[in-house]
Amino acid sequence: MYELFKNLGAWLVSGEQWTGPDGIGHRLAEHLQYSLLATLIAAAIALPVGLLIGHTGRGAFLAINLSSFGRALPTVGLVVLVFLASGLSMWPVYIALVALAVPSIVTNTYAGMTAVDPEVRDAARGQGMRGHQVLFQVELPLAMPLIMTGLRLALIQVVATATIAAYVSFGGLGRYVFDGLAQRDLVQVLGGAVLVAVVAVVLDLALSCLQRALFRTHRPKDTESTPSRPAKPAQEHTR
Repeated sequence: MYELFKNLGAWLVSGEQWTGPDGIGHRLAEHLQYSLLATLIAAAIALPVGLLIGHTGRGAFLAINLSSFGRALPTVGLVVLVFLASGLSMWPVYIALVALAVPSIVTNTYAGMTAVDPEVRDAARGQGMRGHQVLFQVELPLAMPLIMTGLRLALIQVVATATIAAYVSFGGLGRYVFDGLAQRDLVQVLGGAVLVAVVAVVLDLALSCLQRALFRTHRPKDTESTPSRPAKPAQEHTR
């Protein structure tokens, strides 16, 4: 075991391992490209759905259950199915990653919208705001913390699953895992898994810090009310 981790450390810090088209830097860039693009596509699909059902209160059961169906699909099986239908392209990978990311975004967006106090909505309508004004000026800002949480969870799930791109002969950090399995190179397999885990943890921490910075709540300092001392009676000056 000690020898394995020693070889892993040497593999990770090797200068040759970080350069060239098969280097860690290039594979990392490919992995982030797949993950970010899939998450953006999922957000473009899921955010309008979550905002609509949260604002209107209609279709929530159907939309959430259909989106959660994508989470239950086996990712590799979906990749193979789309691969057989469309041929060698990145479409199978993106479809599988988008299907994985959509449920988290839809669910958290809907939860954020339903968490808005109904009295706040009524007050906004009472001030003459129309439906779209209430949505974008009142409900959306208040729901943003939960929406950001959904986006963060979706991105981390996609980063952890984007290794499947190597399953259909594309790049990314999964290349080390699949190539290592084919070559029976345990160090390369473990190196690819460690890199994916590190990227996921770093992104999660970065997005969590960004979320706290954007939505930090400033609490007013608690001021203890101290009873005022009774005024001393004025002394009468007697001559």
